[in-house]
Amino acid sequence: MPTDLPNSKPGKSFLRRPITWIVLLILGGLAWWGLHHGKDNPAAPGLSRFAGHSGGGRGQRGDMANRPQAVIIAPVEQANVPVHLDAIGTVTARATVTVRTRVDGQLMRVLFREGQTVKAGDLLVELDPRPFQVQLAQAEGQMARDQALLVNAKQDLERYRTLVAQDSATKQQLDAQEALVRQYEGAVKTDQAAIDSAKLQLIYCRITAPVSGRLGLRQVDIGNIVHAADTNGLVVITQVEPIDVVFALPQQNIGALLRKPHAGTGLFVDAQGSDNQRTIARGKVLTIDNQIDTATGTVKLKAEFANDELKLFPNQFVGVKLQLDVLPNAIVAPTSAILRGSPGTFVYVANADNTVSVRPVKTGPSENDRTVIESGLKPGEQVVVDGTDKLREGAKIEPVTREAAAQAMTVKPHAHHGRNGDKSNGSRAPRNAASAPAARAE
Repeated sequence: MPTDLPNSKPGKSFLRRPITWIVLLILGGLAWWGLHHGKDNPAAPGLSRFAGHSGGGRGQRGDMANRPQAVIIAPVEQANVPVHLDAIGTVTARATVTVRTRVDGQLMRVLFREGQTVKAGDLLVELDPRPFQVQLAQAEGQMARDQALLVNAKQDLERYRTLVAQDSATKQQLDAQEALVRQYEGAVKTDQAAIDSAKLQLIYCRITAPVSGRLGLRQVDIGNIVHAADTNGLVVITQVEPIDVVFALPQQNIGALLRKPHAGTGLFVDAQGSDNQRTIARGKVLTIDNQIDTATGTVKLKAEFANDELKLFPNQFVGVKLQLDVLPNAIVAPTSAILRGSPGTFVYVANADNTVSVRPVKTGPSENDRTVIESGLKPGEQVVVDGTDKLREGAKIEPVTREAAAQAMTVKPHAHHGRNGDKSNGSRAPRNAASAPAARAE
């Protein structure tokens, strides 16, 4: 095969062919003709469709821009607003007592149920009393013997006094007899103490509740020998009625905290569940600690709760809401209406001509779904609480109240079914203008 051919470069040989130039000229002419005549030529359906679609899109966007946006509005009101301080607290029992035996003995009877609520003085446990009954009998016998000796010594003392008066006995014999009487008197007192000790041991065999409260789990079973030195004890009692909650607040609030008790009004506290929405119990501040924790910069408070329904449990974590003050006749707006952006904190105010205006506001404390407005709004004005995503200054709106939106949401599920129960009819029904904002509000 030949290895050296003239004009073997493919690019040059292709461009030198006449057919190539003819094809390029035809394509260029078609392109020019399509640009200048294709829009009006019915023979170019592809170009006409794209052109028509593009124009229709611009028209639709214009219609959407001019269409009023459905929003939910709510009024600005005037009300008394409580000011609260929030914290996390720990429930602590008023008293926690580990019931222990004070004498050694065998556990004979257990008279309580685990988890039972008892009162102070209720009998809980009985130990075997027989060893202490024997000790009591022995002490009583010793006392009877010593009392008899004392009586005899006293009679001899009277005889010695008579004999000394008659010079029939010496003074030394009289003094010795008086000392013997005092000795027997001391023995009788010792015997009485032994009797009292044995009786006390018998009392300790019946173990009672030292405080009122709720019993825990039993630590010892019947038949075991218990000792006064046992560390676990028999059972633990926690006093839960009333019960306390200990919590901490920042040191900046100390001035306001101290003014209330000194004024005689007190400080009320709500204990809330883990969701910080549901109030479990309501109590009152019992005391404020006398120093600030330097590690946290907080001061501890203890609040007392009656806990009649036993909703608070020792060592439970609860949310604490302390009512510090009440703002009378404060201007309040829904919290959902307050927005934050480049202008700062603002709201959309619904005007009488169904347009909105951007209104900067200064907010105060919040309570539930309401926020205090210190400046920027007046009572009676309407603010947008839902549907603010695409709003701007002067935008047209179709306002719907919260009540109407809620009613529309209750009717909406029934609208999915036609009058004859046909779901397809409901799906073709026109959409309620307030349905979308109402759904976002919920």
